[in-house]
Amino acid sequence: MDIRFEKDYLRELFYDGVTKDKRHRFQPDIVKKYVRVVNILDSVEKAADLFRYRSLRYEKLVGNKNGLESVRVNDQYRVEFRTSEDEGITICSIEELSNHYK
Repeated sequence: MDIRFEKDYLRELFYDGVTKDKRHRFQPDIVKKYVRVVNILDSVEKAADLFRYRSLRYEKLVGNKNGLESVRVNDQYRVEFRTSEDEGITICSIEELSNHYK
């Protein structure tokens, strides 16, 4: 699927491994896993294929995040994205899970 990035910092993290945005700085191991996850997203034909990768824990989000889907980077972070047949996958954010539950 085609990958698009909703925000510049997400593109910078993927291609450069760092971002200029000081609010979105991550440890090198998180960036490495983020890049691996985005490469997996790029390799699948459709979002349902993500169920094959159990460690990603693919899920469709509900509530105020309805319309978004997510996969885990690790136990602490997840990548949220949107899929469409026309545009492929649009990466929306990388979120810390502890912030989500507060």
